[in-house]
This record gives sequence, C-alpha cells and structure tokens, in this order.
Amino acid sequence: MLDTLILSRIQFAANITFHILFPTISIALAWALLYFKIKFNKTGDSEWSEAYQFWVKIFALTFALGVVSGITMSFQFGTNWPGYMQTVGNIAGPLLGYEVLSAFFLEATFLGIMLFGAKRVSQRAHTVATFLVAFGTSLSAFWIIVLDSWMQTPQGFEMINGQAHATNWMEIVFNPSMPYRLFHMMTASFLTVTFLIAGISAYRYLRGINPVGSRALIKLAMTVAVVLAPLQIVLGDVHGLNTLEYQPAKVAAMEGIWQTARGADAVLFAIPDEATKSNQYEVAVPKLASLYLTHSWDGEVQGLDAFPGAHPPVKPVFFAFRIMVGIGLLMLLTAFVGFYLVRKKQELPRWLLQTLTVMSFSGWVGVVAGWYVTEVGRQPFLVSGVLKTADAVTKLPTNMILGTLVMYLALYLGLIVSYIWVVFYLARQSGPVKTADDARPNLVNRPIGA
Repeated sequence: MLDTLILSRIQFAANITFHILFPTISIALAWALLYFKIKFNKTGDSEWSEAYQFWVKIFALTFALGVVSGITMSFQFGTNWPGYMQTVGNIAGPLLGYEVLSAFFLEATFLGIMLFGAKRVSQRAHTVATFLVAFGTSLSAFWIIVLDSWMQTPQGFEMINGQAHATNWMEIVFNPSMPYRLFHMMTASFLTVTFLIAGISAYRYLRGINPVGSRALIKLAMTVAVVLAPLQIVLGDVHGLNTLEYQPAKVAAMEGIWQTARGADAVLFAIPDEATKSNQYEVAVPKLASLYLTHSWDGEVQGLDAFPGAHPPVKPVFFAFRIMVGIGLLMLLTAFVGFYLVRKKQELPRWLLQTLTVMSFSGWVGVVAGWYVTEVGRQPFLVSGVLKTADAVTKLPTNMILGTLVMYLALYLGLIVSYIWVVFYLARQSGPVKTADDARPNLVNRPIGA
C-alpha cells in the first residue's frame, strides 16, 4: 500500500534527485569558467575565449533550473514534512537563511555582470564577477552540506519541549561528518563537470566543430580527471570510516552485512533479502570488509542484527552504493586511458571520443547514487536519533500527495530531457573561433557604458 508516508518520501526523493543534478554542475562549472577567463586574459588565445562563451551558456541554463527546483523542494518542508520544521526549525531555518543571504544573493547579483557585462565593464571587473559567482556557488554548497550533515550527525543543540534549540553554532556547523561530506561532494561536482566538458568537447570534435579548441578542453579535462578520480576514492574511504563511527547501521546496509562478525567478508554482489535477513546469490571476498573498515583482517564489524528495527532499508542502499563505486571505477579507468591517449596521439581515436560523449552525464549517475546512500541510509530517522521520518510527515490525504507526485515526475522528466537536448543543441550550433580578434570584442577592456 502506498500511504502518505511512502508517497511523501518518493516525492521528496524525486525533487531532491532533480534538484541536485544542477548544483552539481554549476558549482564546479563556475570555477571552470573562471579558469577559462584567466587563461584568455594571460594568453589572448581565442580558444579560451570561445570555451568561456560556450560554457557560460550552459552555466546560465543550469543555474536557472537549479534555482527553480530548489524553490520547489523547499516548499515541501511545509506541505509534506511540517513536523521537520516544527521540531528542528530553530536550526534548519537559520542555516537555510544563511545560504540565501550569504551565497544565493552573491551569485544572483554578479551573474548578471558575468552574463551581460562583458562589453560593458572592464576585463578585470568581468573576471572578478566570474570569481564571485564561483565563490557563491561553493558557499551555497557549504551551507546545504552543513544542514544535511547536521541531520546525519547532530550535535550542538538541546531538546526543550520537543523542539531543538541551538547551544553551540560552531558545533552545529562543524559537526563530525561535515568536512568529509563537503570534500566528497565538492570533488564529485568537479568530476561531474570534468566529464561533462570532456564529453561535450568530444561530441564537438567528432562533428568537426572547433577541433583545436575541443581537443584542448579534452586534454584539460583528462588531466584534471586523472587527479580527481583517485582522490575521490581516497576521500570516499575516509568518509566511509567516519560513517562507520557515527552511523554504523548505514555501513552495514551498504556492505550487506547481516550478522556482526570478526573477519567480515566484502560482498561484491548479492540480492539482499530482508525477509530472511540474508543475501541471495552472494559473491564475496573473505575478511576483506574487516580489512578496509577496521584495518585489521580480524576486526569486528557490526551487522544489521545490532540495530533491530532501526536500520535503513537494505536493498536500495546496497545497490546504490555499488552503482556509485562502479561509476567511480569507470571514471578512473577512462581518466587514465584518456590522459594517456590525449598526450600520445595527435589524432584522438574515434572510440575514445564516442566513449567520452556517452559519459558526458555519467557524473550525475554517481552523484545521485551516492546521495541515495546518504539519505536512504539515514532511515528510519529524518534527523539521526532525534526525529523519525514517520513523525514528521504531513497528514494530507494520500490522493493529494499522489496527484502532485505524478505532476512532479512528468514535469521533471520533460525538463531533464529538454536540458540534455539543449546542451547538445548548443554544442552543435557553436562554431569555431578563427582568430584571437574574433573573440576579443566580448572580453577586451571597455569603459563602463561603452
């Protein structure tokens, strides 16, 4: 039966899934634009100007969809989850407010200069505006990650009459999981954009659009990816150890470990069965889970049996974790192969260009899977140990939630398809820049008002 709780959870999951796609791109893409701008300022090379002019269009489209989907998502705190704000609004409200006041206004203000001021302000002012937009996107991510991390590992508060009241804002902001989650998410954003730039540039290269500039961007993207992909694996491992300390039930679900044991096996594949509390068709490596979780072959790892009635649904967490890891390993392999070929081959192999094109939005898959591990893995709590999800849900009738859910899903599906189509449409429409003089009018020094 799809009751109000299940439908509300599905609806919020749909909203957050759609929303997170766009900040994941805009955060890192803003810094990529700043790099393009600085490179053009230093070299005068028209290829960097063309790269800026093309990717700033993608950024504007992405930013707009991120803002709209964020507003829709925030409405659900009142419509679907009134118990959330009633219980922890004294903490969640200010953190969301800080994000709007310190980050969103900064982004929105200087975005106008970044998009429309290239011919109206000096080159230095335009570069500064690009920097401030990039800084604003990262600051926005910081506050959102702070709130989500506090929900995962809450501290710095006390409960008075069923409501959370802050006692130490520094402890709230710098809660135990925040630094790990922040660096993991920021690196995921940069990896997502790295493969997006590589994929779209490969697509343009295949179509003969500015091959010199497209090849330069592929080379840049593969150079960045070959650094970030291994780094992300290390960050993921460190973040996992932090999760093991503060949210062991989530790790047990991720690993598919049902019984507490020493020398726990690493389950490579299985179909978790909650009815029998076991794994079907299991493929495992003996004692490996204990090694990477406790750094000892015989280290004890808590299983799901240690959390009766208080562990997350195993199957979605288990499979989402493996999708995330699988995408990460695929990116790692592609990064090393691409980095080698782009440095050794004058003419890039067609199969590499086609692979990169297919992987243009592969970062989205990894980010969404990782987000599901984080959020579904927190269940049955909305705020770990403080507020259960079932206690915060709305009392609205099921048919009303179902109606809005169907509407959201249809709208989001249309927007996702449209967004991807527009990105490739812009890639087809943007022609090559012939000389530095062709690019210079948009980025040269001009007096204000000229």
